[in-house]
Amino acid sequence: MREGRVRQRDLWLLISGLVFTIGSILTGCGDNEPTDEELLAGAKKTAVIYCGRCHEAPDASLLDSATWNKYILPAMGAKLGMRPFMDQYIAGPNAALSLADWTKILVYYRYASPKKLKIPKPNAVIDSAIFGVEQPKQVDRKHGEAMTTMVAFNPIDKHFYTGDAGNKLYRWNSNLSSTLIKTFHSPITDASFYQTATEPNSAVITCIGILPPNDELKGSLLHINLNKKDTTLLEHSLPRPVKSAAADFNKDGLMDYVTCGFGRDRGGLFLVEQQSNHQFKRKIIRAIPGPEIVYTGDYNGDGWPDIACLFAQADEGIWLFLNDKKGGFVTKNIMRFPPVYGSSSFQLVDFNHDGKLDVLYTCGDNNDYSPVFKPYHGVYIFTNQGNWKFKQTYFYHINGCSKAIANDFDKDGDLDLAVIAFFPDYEYHPTEGFTYHEQVSPGKFKVHEIPVNKLGRWISMDADDIDGDGDTDIVLGNFSVGAQGLMNQKDYKPDWDLYEPVIVLKNKSVKK
Repeated sequence: MREGRVRQRDLWLLISGLVFTIGSILTGCGDNEPTDEELLAGAKKTAVIYCGRCHEAPDASLLDSATWNKYILPAMGAKLGMRPFMDQYIAGPNAALSLADWTKILVYYRYASPKKLKIPKPNAVIDSAIFGVEQPKQVDRKHGEAMTTMVAFNPIDKHFYTGDAGNKLYRWNSNLSSTLIKTFHSPITDASFYQTATEPNSAVITCIGILPPNDELKGSLLHINLNKKDTTLLEHSLPRPVKSAAADFNKDGLMDYVTCGFGRDRGGLFLVEQQSNHQFKRKIIRAIPGPEIVYTGDYNGDGWPDIACLFAQADEGIWLFLNDKKGGFVTKNIMRFPPVYGSSSFQLVDFNHDGKLDVLYTCGDNNDYSPVFKPYHGVYIFTNQGNWKFKQTYFYHINGCSKAIANDFDKDGDLDLAVIAFFPDYEYHPTEGFTYHEQVSPGKFKVHEIPVNKLGRWISMDADDIDGDGDTDIVLGNFSVGAQGLMNQKDYKPDWDLYEPVIVLKNKSVKK
């Protein structure tokens, strides 16, 4: 038996104390008493049954026992109708399971979990790699802290745009001077740029409504002509939308949209379908909170646009929604993750040039029920084995990892990675906030920690040729809040720049 495991007698005492009768949980006694291993195996089976009804059942090893007991189990119990009572629980009138089964779940997560999680040690060099840092020419240090909510490069006018918590949309030139384009009704979390014969430079803007987690129907989807600065409302009353994408899903010649209503306890992935009168009709694709990142493309090769979406609330994973050519979609789950992972971003990209899309994935959202550093937070590559089956081929641990972008930054013919972390270890390892993963041989990466942690707290990132010199630069958005919230290191005082909204990492690589 492993060190520190509760003795068999202690397990029996716990179960009998909570359920009041051993016989309601286990059969047999005396010489037929089960071993510790059998007790925990049975408890795990019960946990998998009930927890697996809503999401992938997390293994007890994913968190330390104190975190399970203090944070996760009380939150789980409340959702299942279990009420705390004198350091134990009683079943409420609408409980989803018996007290006996809930007790088995408690036993599994309390006693099969480790006392402490083992965090991998970093294996990176601290240098500037191929990048030089450029900062804005002018920074307002008198009217509030920088709270950038979006950065996005516009391939049409070759400028990048930012949104902030003040509801403003800015355009930035290559000299890092900004121009206010428009003030919206709420913070901007996404912009998709496009052009037509009559509108040479336009965008679809996603406005979140209220930034902190909520279920209010305050979000909206808008069109803006960036030259004339006029807007048109496409859809309103959305539950905290964070990302949108466009395609003509029904092939009627009119552009439709899909938007991620992240919400909190309620939300969903929505189709915003354009009608013949140019009004829009909203349909639900998946009525589950947490859609976070969405792409459109022909993923099954039938000539019709499909949807790929990452869900990051409770039932975490990546789903394909394949166009059924009848106005709906066929749902296919291709990856699923435990709810403690904190999924934060993904890309579909062919890393090994075999014609199949692989998955670049990050997890690290770390300000919810379990705000502890986790060994599985970081950046992953899952290689497509065919028929949308995947094998993990790369992982690098980064505390609080938020987003990764694949690009051939050093122009050597393979894909490298740019990665940010919004919840890094600010006290002992702040340089993991931005890392550059240089692919040095197929599937092998050299990791560079670029020391820009004093310049901001990076919540958003985009990559493109900002200065027009033929290589890919990176823009980082600073959501500088820290002292008042969104910190899992509660006693740490922010030491980064609180006012610069963005920085740019200018690519200085030698063309190969």
